[in-house]
This record gives sequence, structure tokens and C-alpha cells, in this order.
Amino acid sequence: MKTRLKARIDAMLEPWFPERRLFLKSDSETRFIRLHPSTQLFAFAGGAAVVAWAIVATAILLMDSIGSGNFREQAKRDQHTYETRLNLLASERDTRADEAQAAQARFNLALDQISDMQTELLASETARRELETGIEVIQANLRKTMKQRDAARRELAVLQAENAEAHEGTGLADAGGTVSETVDFLVGALSDTAAERDKILADAQQALNTADELEFEIKLMRDQNEQIFSQIEDAMTISVEPLDKMFRAAGLNTESLISQVRKTYSGQGGPMTPLSFSTRGEDPSDDELRANRILNQLDALNLYRIAATKAPFAKPVHTAVRYTSGFGYRRDPKTGGRRLHKGSDFAGPTGTPIFATADGVVIHAGWGSGYGRLIKIKHAFGIETRYAHLSKIRVKVGQRVSRGERIGDMGNSGRSTGTHLHYEVRSGGKAVNPMIYIKAANDVF
Repeated sequence: MKTRLKARIDAMLEPWFPERRLFLKSDSETRFIRLHPSTQLFAFAGGAAVVAWAIVATAILLMDSIGSGNFREQAKRDQHTYETRLNLLASERDTRADEAQAAQARFNLALDQISDMQTELLASETARRELETGIEVIQANLRKTMKQRDAARRELAVLQAENAEAHEGTGLADAGGTVSETVDFLVGALSDTAAERDKILADAQQALNTADELEFEIKLMRDQNEQIFSQIEDAMTISVEPLDKMFRAAGLNTESLISQVRKTYSGQGGPMTPLSFSTRGEDPSDDELRANRILNQLDALNLYRIAATKAPFAKPVHTAVRYTSGFGYRRDPKTGGRRLHKGSDFAGPTGTPIFATADGVVIHAGWGSGYGRLIKIKHAFGIETRYAHLSKIRVKVGQRVSRGERIGDMGNSGRSTGTHLHYEVRSGGKAVNPMIYIKAANDVF
């Protein structure tokens, strides 16, 4: 059955694939191999399949090569755009830093003016109290003098009546002499009393004029206070809001951070002593309440600035470098596979200075397997930073470092394809994107 079917197929293929014989000759004998039409068809189909596969594979490779070239060009354009954006952000950051410094200078000047005004207010309050006491004493003396004047007038009237009813004679002359002396004494006393009264009235008028002048000066001081308070409040808004926005942009809880800093700096860096303008135990005035609110804001600003030095908001490299790779999944430069890149890469010359991005304690300074020469720094708020592939380490384990302090040099140690810095930020042991912190600080530092 199979033989007949094969013979029929060969007969059908004979016009296109006639039977052929392949002779193999040796020294002693000659042999041949018969190539049936079906065998030739199978060989032709196999060769055609191989050729088609080669054409498809070549086309795929060419398309992949063209696509990779376009991707590289696009990546270069994106990198150029990103570098341009980074330069613009750096210039904006410098401008914001200058504005913040100017606002801080204005704020310090306003504080000095508040201190001077507080001293003047206390002095004016003391002078006002002394003036009120003097006026009360003058008024008491005036009332006493007026009473003495009225008593003298009544006594004079009585003596004049007695003198009018007296009889003529030696006794009257003697009495007249006595009355004349008494009248002269009373007239002199009245003259002195009138002069003293006029002097008291003049002093009282002068005191009233002085009180009016002091009231006018106090009004001027209040107007100046209003302007100074407004300037200080504006300065506080300019200073505090960007810091709060920076922490929130980095995903940090500002209330928790400020609470931790307040506990740590409760001695020297704690809340400031509130102002007190009165020593009489009265309710605080509006100015006092406003000044205390400003002092509380100043304390919050101080705590924000302390917290900012303890979180990694600075850049690890201060010179011009190339941003070569970001946080996230990417193609592994060694194996070609897809894997998570847990930091950001900054490429530059060998020996480029590397700086700590926040205050902290060095917990590792040595070789770290694929990291090469590695530095780990533990910061506040459960944050850790890592600096890898260094050529030189300049710190030791247990050493305290400050924000902006040089800790090492850029290199190509460990699992690396070229000279660069691999920079990581870990929060609570989990790797986060370092550019979140760097971008959040662009408008502040």
C-alpha cells in the first residue's frame, strides 16, 4: 500500500523533479544512489525553509539594530534636555538661595529693631508711670495749698470784722498794730501761695504737654511696630514655607521630624522665651501676642533648618558631572538582563570629590562586593546613604561627618563599567529615589 502510494506521488512529481541517480565510483566497484522525486521535493523544501529562516532572522537583526540606533539617539537627546534642565534648576536654586539669604538678613535686622523698640517701650512706660505719680503729687499739693488759701482768707475776714468793731484809744492803737502785722503776714502768705499755685499750674500744664508728646511718640512707635511685624511675618513665610514644602516633596512627615528635633535640641535649640511688655500681671496685648507668634515661627524655622542638615537634601558631587543612570528597572550593563537599579549614577573624572549629603555617622568604610569601595552613612529619621565604586575613602567607621564634608573620591572599583559614583538613599532599610531629595531642595538650597 505504501509502495503504491509512493509510486503514485513520484509519478505526479516526475515532470518537475525527474528521478536522478548519483554514481559513486571506487577503485574496485561503482555504486549509485537513486534520488526519487519525493526525496528531491523534501530536500528542496528543507533548503527553502533554511533560506527563508535566514532572510527573516537577518531582517529582524537589521530592524533591531536600526531601532537601537534610534533609541540611543533619543536617549542622547533626552540626556541633553535633562542636563539643560538641571543647569536651569541649579541657576534657579542659586537665585532662591540669594533671596533666602536676603530675607534672613532683613529678618535679623527686624529682630534688632524689635529689641530696640522693646527697650524704648519699657522706658516710655516707666516715664509715663513717673509722670502720673508726679501729677498726682502736684494735684495733692495744689489742693492742700487751695485749702490753706481759703483758711487764710476766712481768718483775714474775721480779723477785719474785729478791727471794724474795735473802740478808739491806746488799746485800739495797740490792737491795730497787731492786726496790721497779722494782715501783712497773711498778705505775704497769700502772695507765696499764689506764686506756688501758679508754678504748680505751669508744671501741670508742662506735664500734660509732655504726656501728649509721649502719646504721639507711642503712636508712631505702634505704626513702626506694625510695619516691622508685617516685614517679619513676610520673611517668616518666605523662609518656613519652602522648607516645609521641601520635606513634604521628599515624602517626609514634617510634624514627626520637628518633634524629633525638638526633643534632641530641647536644651539649646528649644522654644524661645516669650516676650512680656507689662509687669502688672495684665492680659497680654495684641503686640505681645503677635511677637510671641513670630518667635514661635522663628523657633520652627530653626528646627526646620536643623532637620534639613540631617536629611540628604544636598548633592553628593559639587562639580560638573554627567547623570548617566537613574533609579528604577534598567538593562544590566554587565549581563544585559533587566534588574532594579537602587540608586543614581553620576559620571566624572577619577578623583572627583564626593561629599556627604547630610550630617551623620559612618557605619561602613571599606570594600562592599559589587559596590567596590563603599561608604555607608547613617543619618537621622532612619535614613541611610551609600557612596559606591570609589577610588579612595577618606573617612573611618564611627566618624561623625557634616553635610558638605568630603568623604571620598570618585572611582571605578567593584562591579562597574567606568568611572562614576553610585549614590543610594535608603529610608527604613528600603531604597528610594535619591533625586526625590535633590529635586525637593532645588528651590531652597
